[in-house]
This record gives sequence, structure tokens and C-alpha cells, in this order.
Amino acid sequence: MTTTESKTLDINQIKEYLPHRYPMLLVDRVVDFELGKRITAIKNVTANEEFFNGHFPHKPVMPGVLMIEAMAQTAAILSFMTMNVKPDANSVVYFAGIDGARFKRPVEPGDQLKMDVEILRVARGIWKYKAVGSVDGKVALEAELMCTIRGAAETQMARPEQPAGQ
Repeated sequence: MTTTESKTLDINQIKEYLPHRYPMLLVDRVVDFELGKRITAIKNVTANEEFFNGHFPHKPVMPGVLMIEAMAQTAAILSFMTMNVKPDANSVVYFAGIDGARFKRPVEPGDQLKMDVEILRVARGIWKYKAVGSVDGKVALEAELMCTIRGAAETQMARPEQPAGQ
């Protein structure tokens, strides 16, 4: 990617890197990234999301597991872009672990969850990331995520190439 190219992805570009679709696609926009290092993405939290009907009807709060999932999807986008590969119909990204997950504040309808994810390391096909989610500049959650991929892109995921210009 050259310095004149956009460092953002819209929803259609995001769908090229993630197999998820509604209602499990939890990344609305990528606002910045540096291949092989970090990514920042947005999840716009709206009142009409199905999970708010039961979590909780009297005080809607985005479930913590879905916030973690949104950060993992953000991490997957970064990994696929870093490898310069797009997943095919057989590619699945799996959690290998979640460490140090902490929830600092609730995320509610109307919030914009900003997700900052950085690659800590890649070893033996396991990618480890530091992920922080914030709303209005205040940390809502943080965790270290570990993921691996199975399917057509598995070989490249295990041995990522250095992005161009690095």
C-alpha cells in the first residue's frame, strides 16, 4: 500500500476480509491501519440490534462477549490484510485464547465503540493481539486475544509475509 492510498475500509471492503454477515458482522468501518502492526475500527451500536431485546430490556447493554468478538473481527481483518490474502468460503478464524479481559464501562445504544488492535506476535500459526475498546475516549474493555485460522489461507496465516515497504 502506498502512502497515497486510503487507510480506511468501508463495509463492503470489510466483507471481503471477514466471512461474518448480519447479525454477526460487528465491524462497521476501519478508520486507520498499519499493515503488520495495528488497526482501528468502529462498531456503531444501535438500539435496533436484536441482542438488546433480551440484554437487558430495562437497561440495554451490549454483551461483553460481543464486544470481544468485535475486537477479534477487527484483528482478523488486520491479519488477512497483513498477509495480503482474502479468506475463501472454507476459511474460519478461531479463538485460541482470551487473556486479561476487563470490562470498564457499559456500551449502550447510541455509543460508537472504537477498537484499537495491535499485533503482539505471530508464532506457530497463533496470532496474539492487544485489543482496547473505547467510547468517547474512555476505555470500555481490554483484552489480549489469540486466534488461528483454518481453511484455504491456513498456510499463509502460519507464515505471514512482510507487507510491502517494510
